[in-house]
Amino acid sequence: MTEQPTLVTGIPAGLTVRGLDREDTPVVDWLCSCGHHERATGRTAVQQLLARAHAGHCPHRREVTS
Repeated sequence: MTEQPTLVTGIPAGLTVRGLDREDTPVVDWLCSCGHHERATGRTAVQQLLARAHAGHCPHRREVTS
């Protein structure tokens, strides 16, 4: 039996950022279009994730060149 990749449906890809305008700890959730999820907590980690995440570009899939 082969392992099947997880398929996420009904949840749109994108970034959700919380806690930036208050004295809360900032948290960002990133759901990539390929289904990869990543969460960052804390100002530095949130800034690093926001710098890496780009809408419409999946860094998890390898480009195939001929």
